[in-house]
Amino acid sequence: MSQSSSPDAKTVDRFLRAQRFRDAGTRRVHGNILRSFQHFVSDHSTGSPLSVSIVQRWLKEQREKWPLHMIYLRARLVERFLEWSQAHGVISLNPFTELHRHYGSRTAPIVRALLSEDVEAALQELRSLPRFGSFLGKLMEEHVTQMRSLGYRYDVNEGMLLRFDRFLQSHAELTGASLDKLVDVWSESHPSPNHVYEAQKAGHLISKTMHRFDPSIAILPVGRAVRQRVYQQQRRPYLYTNEEIQKLLREALSFPSPKAPLRPLCLYTMLVLAYCAGLRLREIVALTLADVDLKEGTIEIRDTKFLKDRRLPLASGVIATLKHYLAARQKDGAPITPGSGLFWNKWYGRRYSKGAVEILLVEVLRRAGLKPARGRIGPRIHDIRHTMVGHRMRDWYKEGINPQSRLPYLATYLGHKDIRSTLVYLDIMPEPLQEASERFRKSVAEALRAAGGSL
Repeated sequence: MSQSSSPDAKTVDRFLRAQRFRDAGTRRVHGNILRSFQHFVSDHSTGSPLSVSIVQRWLKEQREKWPLHMIYLRARLVERFLEWSQAHGVISLNPFTELHRHYGSRTAPIVRALLSEDVEAALQELRSLPRFGSFLGKLMEEHVTQMRSLGYRYDVNEGMLLRFDRFLQSHAELTGASLDKLVDVWSESHPSPNHVYEAQKAGHLISKTMHRFDPSIAILPVGRAVRQRVYQQQRRPYLYTNEEIQKLLREALSFPSPKAPLRPLCLYTMLVLAYCAGLRLREIVALTLADVDLKEGTIEIRDTKFLKDRRLPLASGVIATLKHYLAARQKDGAPITPGSGLFWNKWYGRRYSKGAVEILLVEVLRRAGLKPARGRIGPRIHDIRHTMVGHRMRDWYKEGINPQSRLPYLATYLGHKDIRSTLVYLDIMPEPLQEASERFRKSVAEALRAAGGSL
């Protein structure tokens, strides 16, 4: 594939003409990327067919110039171009086709593997293995099936057990070993606190299942010290101030989006629901038009975490925001069928994905000056949900309401399975604790005065 030869130069133009770009700028940018790729191949192929090694060298050159998420986008563009070229007989071999055949259908993990220090080991970890194919696989699969029959979604624990199963399939020499030894070996393969905790938790779940069939089998514990080290490493939630919430809302409304004029109002409405209704990000993007009842002033949250549905009454200000957004949404030409996504991405002709919304809202955080320009540090979007709980508790204290009597209702509103999940949020709220301390001081002072004492 040579950039200097006229067939290859024409190939890019033919590919670009076959695409449906909404903007001429996109066509120009994609053309520049593909021509640059062709130049690189021409300089490094020495006349041989395009190979995985050349693609890998191109990715490493790109990594020196661009962040990883941009490398994914460029790799996917090149992959589409090569698929099109192979389908039209321009090239006979497509390296990405070979990579997907051996290492799975997702491009991003393959790109990460090709950019890693130990490429062969990283690619081997991507090799497709049967689900629960190890000698303990059937037992783990039965455990997952049982927990789901009890009403648990169990996706996180299933993923953990599948990783343990993949490890066992990759180490046939461990077949038949005792469970405690398997847990120790898996822990030592990546001796980080998070992985050791995951290994011990997997051993605990599997040993509980074994114990159910044979009570003589001991249930493996999860070490308290390991759990504490993991909890210490976890980021503590950030509580936004009232001023910071207002700043976020202003930044959302002023978000630069000349090609998608509805997007700023869309982001603003999402933040209103996150703060005023305490919705999770996944719950926000899953909303449909049928879930919003403006007449009743409610919103329906379906099939969410813990497999719960709930109908939430909303404040009048939130309903007014939704009315305004829905009117603008209809004016923008979004579909009005009940099942269509509430937050509609006109550019792609479908509802916003969770990943896209997270990227956009994180950018709002950065534009508001609440999060650094780079890195996974600073406040998160999910912290808005924590802030909603903290501000609600604070306001109850200030209004003289005993929050303990309201906690069951708050837990139901948030979609928690029980009150204990809500109590976790209270560990991070200094202001309600100060309010509680002040109320206690006043009540003790009044009691002492009534008894003739002094404070």
